[in-house]
Amino acid sequence: IGKEKFHKSQHWGYCNNVAMLVGEDKPGIGGEPLPGQKLKPKYSVFPEGMGSDAPAWVAFDKQVLSFDAYFEEEVPDKNQELYRIRHCKIYFYLEDDTIQVIEPQVKNSGIIQGTIVRRHRIPLPPPHEDQFYTIDHFNINIEVILYARRYKIIDCDQFTKNFLRKMGVRLNPPAGRPDDPYTNERQKILDSMKPLRPYERIDTLKQFLEHNGHVLRFFCVWDDPESMFHDPRELVLHYYLSDDTIDIKEIIPVNSGRDAVPLFLRRDKLPKYAPTGLYQPGTITSRTVLNVFGKSVGNGGRYILDNRKTGAVHQEFYRDSDLKIGAVINVWGRKIILCDCDEFTKEYYRTKYGIKDFSPVPYKASPPPKPEKSFPPYTGFGSEEDSLCSCMGLLPKPPQKDFKKFMEKDRSGMESNILRFLAKLVTDSPIDKDRKFIISYFLSDDTISVFENIQRNAGILGGKFLERGRIKKPGQELFKSEPSEYFNAQNLFVGARVCFHGHNFLLVDADEYTFNYMEKHANEFSVADIGVILKKLKDIAEPRSREIRQVFAAADPEHTKVIEYDPFRNLIVSITDGAFSEHEIMTLGRYYSVRDEYEMDLHFLLAVVQEQLKKNRFENFEQLSAVLIYNDREKCGVLPREMCRTICKSFKLPVADDDLQALLTMFEDDHKQVEYKKFVDGLNWRENQIPAFQTIRVPLKNENDWSGQPPSVPVKVIKYLPLLDDLFGKEE
Repeated sequence: IGKEKFHKSQHWGYCNNVAMLVGEDKPGIGGEPLPGQKLKPKYSVFPEGMGSDAPAWVAFDKQVLSFDAYFEEEVPDKNQELYRIRHCKIYFYLEDDTIQVIEPQVKNSGIIQGTIVRRHRIPLPPPHEDQFYTIDHFNINIEVILYARRYKIIDCDQFTKNFLRKMGVRLNPPAGRPDDPYTNERQKILDSMKPLRPYERIDTLKQFLEHNGHVLRFFCVWDDPESMFHDPRELVLHYYLSDDTIDIKEIIPVNSGRDAVPLFLRRDKLPKYAPTGLYQPGTITSRTVLNVFGKSVGNGGRYILDNRKTGAVHQEFYRDSDLKIGAVINVWGRKIILCDCDEFTKEYYRTKYGIKDFSPVPYKASPPPKPEKSFPPYTGFGSEEDSLCSCMGLLPKPPQKDFKKFMEKDRSGMESNILRFLAKLVTDSPIDKDRKFIISYFLSDDTISVFENIQRNAGILGGKFLERGRIKKPGQELFKSEPSEYFNAQNLFVGARVCFHGHNFLLVDADEYTFNYMEKHANEFSVADIGVILKKLKDIAEPRSREIRQVFAAADPEHTKVIEYDPFRNLIVSITDGAFSEHEIMTLGRYYSVRDEYEMDLHFLLAVVQEQLKKNRFENFEQLSAVLIYNDREKCGVLPREMCRTICKSFKLPVADDDLQALLTMFEDDHKQVEYKKFVDGLNWRENQIPAFQTIRVPLKNENDWSGQPPSVPVKVIKYLPLLDDLFGKEE
């Protein structure tokens, strides 16, 4: 018999002339099945094309059939029961045909319950133990044998029913669920038993879980009649919704003379006292206990709980419904008024009790006005800021500088953040009348420096005229308590008259960077805001629009639609009658001007970059060239501009990013590729240093020939027709 079973499952075969065991599905010679061998069908019983082509572990992932079942277990060692009915769940996993049997836990059963059969494929009972249970072996109201234990399937869930119906299984009607006789007998005994010592359970878990951490907060006041000064005491009452307890804390003012205690009232339930007075300790208890036998039985008594609660004293405690704004509560004989509450408390009462009026009760006087801090007048020693800091505290500290402004407005690359103006002295002296000054305003710290141009044979030693520092505006009292006013960036513009330490200056011009900076930040400088200037000019010139058009047309007799700057300036001055400053006229002319486009001189830029490299002692030109050649995979002598910029940054080239970008653009070919060999040769200040005379692009402007035009990009001609259209609209 053993040999026959062995041959049913396994047989010998040959592979590479070596005899070995082969699988049970391998047929014999000619494809004929061996004696006792059962070949499984190669195809499904369903036609091809029906259902999903996905594998079973994908199509049936997380899909489980659930069956309700029970089995009988003999109990040979007890007289009270002969057998047990044990209910269980049978789970069939569709993805791999595995089965799991679980028995639910039953309280006080005394049986190890849980997983009866772990999840795996279960073979059929003999004589078909070479096969496994599949979905075809399951139905309702049938019996299955799992490892010699007979399970009766009585029902299944709705998903299982729907799945079996789709598979073509005709479901049997559900069977009844038998009860365990011994379990029923025990339940009858438990139901008929009445404990001799009944226990009263007070369940507060639900309230704790719902309101744990929820606290109502009221602001209270207690007018203590026995205090010496009869002053009110401010308190804060906390009502804990989790267990209906209350605690009170006192707000002790500074320098009140009272001792600081942690709590005014410790956390506990707050009773409402009757007029009869206080109860003695032990009078009020949560339970009433009766001594059944007294002292007649031995030394100890026998106690039970009094269900009738004979003689019990019921005491009322403050609840959340008793607390509201304006209410007076009795806290151990002290009358405390609830004056206000927080937002959470208002929302709680608004939701639960529908209260909408939460007007607070005034309980304390308004604080006195803060006395205005006065400072002594300036003594004249040191700076005003330093003297003011000595009045702020016992330990004098140096005045704080605006570090954020310093970092934002400090020199960065080509951005100098310095406004430079050309100025001359306002004086009747023929010697001082021709002196020229450069006024520099540093935006990082609002300081001003004045430098005088050196003029040959003038008899005046040029150079630094005024040390860099903040300059006070004239006409202020020296010894005063208020801080002095200083010149700021808005006070400096072309045409402004300023007085620096008794020297009157007239600002007659500015450099191109100053004009560009002020126009870029027009919200800070109204004299450079073209919108404000046009509105101001429109208000003045609109009543005479026809006359002004004729004046501009007369200034352009050849109808070129442009006029030169000097006639344009004279026209604006005559129209506005001197209401416009020189800077506003320049801003207007720059906005409507026709500018010539200048190309940047390569030699000039290379000279500037070489000077920076020379100052920083950068000489790694051979390594830079080697890295550029290495990145040129095609060896064509050119690289993209962004790649060259990244390589230069990796070498920490001490050149501003704007200068580097402009320099790389100048060495680009027609295909926007940088010729890196020429680029490196141009940077090499050791071998290819550019002479100083090549950096001069145009001859310098003569100092005496100052016409009020910006020196770098002069305004020559003005397009006046767009100006007239913006002021009065297009002429029909």
